Amino acid sequence: MKGSSVLRISVTDRCNLRCIYCMPEAGVKLAPHTGLLTYEEIILVAHAAVLSGIRRLRITGGEPLVRKNLVDLVYNLEHLNPEDLALTTNGVLLAEFAGPLKEAGLMRVTVSLDTLRPNRFERIARREGLGKVLAGIEAAAAAGLKPLKINTVIVREVNDDELPDFVDFSAREKIEVRFIELMPTSGLMPECKEIGQWRPSLVMSGAEIKKSIEEKFGRMSPLEESGVAKVFALENGARIGLITPISEPFCADCRRLRLSSEGVLRLCLFDRAGMDLRKELRENKADARAIVSLLAQALKRKQTWVRGDIAKVNHDMFRVGG
Repeated sequence: MKGSSVLRISVTDRCNLRCIYCMPEAGVKLAPHTGLLTYEEIILVAHAAVLSGIRRLRITGGEPLVRKNLVDLVYNLEHLNPEDLALTTNGVLLAEFAGPLKEAGLMRVTVSLDTLRPNRFERIARREGLGKVLAGIEAAAAAGLKPLKINTVIVREVNDDELPDFVDFSAREKIEVRFIELMPTSGLMPECKEIGQWRPSLVMSGAEIKKSIEEKFGRMSPLEESGVAKVFALENGARIGLITPISEPFCADCRRLRLSSEGVLRLCLFDRAGMDLRKELRENKADARAIVSLLAQALKRKQTWVRGDIAKVNHDMFRVGG
């Protein structure tokens, strides 16, 4: 496996959007607040992670910025001295929080954005908010939360026609845009998400995305791989990443562990079982040393992890942690 290990920490299953490939419009059964890990529990696990050699931390959700006092959590995580402390957000609240997050110690941010068109944003996210997201991206750049990246899930016949727009956006704003294949943990409403039916025909592969971009902009020159993304440069200055969990699985190079908001530690989005750290913390009174031992077990399992048939996985990504 390449690179250093990272712990992705989901702080909530709540979100202020309802993206068609992630959450149903209504009827979502959320965890009770008492079922979520407290910040104190998260800090303990993160401390154990750092002691275990996991030096990179990323805060996710749901939408992490909807959880109260997130800046305080960032401040405490920064004092664990990780080599990287990042946040993934939908950007709706980022303009408000970019400055305080930077001051608290956040190093960088990734914004999920699937369209640059206001009407389409409302269709995909089922909420208004494109202007707020773009303002959040601008605020993050101004605050020095860099390198700033954009994650864009490409769904065939939904937003695949915006590939050129995002390439132009990357070149103009000097921001890396990473195109992600649609995954079966997501699906699409109403045919996929609302009734849990996976439609592979909606997937636009990384190879197709690359071909489409090169037909308009010329050769994509490969740069270094960044985590699970293959990164390319274009002559216009755009920096493009491809994340291809469906067409080109990257399990052998993945160094991620995922802690859900309810305290389940998973090796992967497609790990059906996981390890219940909340139970260890609350019932077994596990301390940092005990969590270090459990993390060591997880990292050892990760070395030989095989995800199996992902089409049979029905996890909700907002519960697992995006």
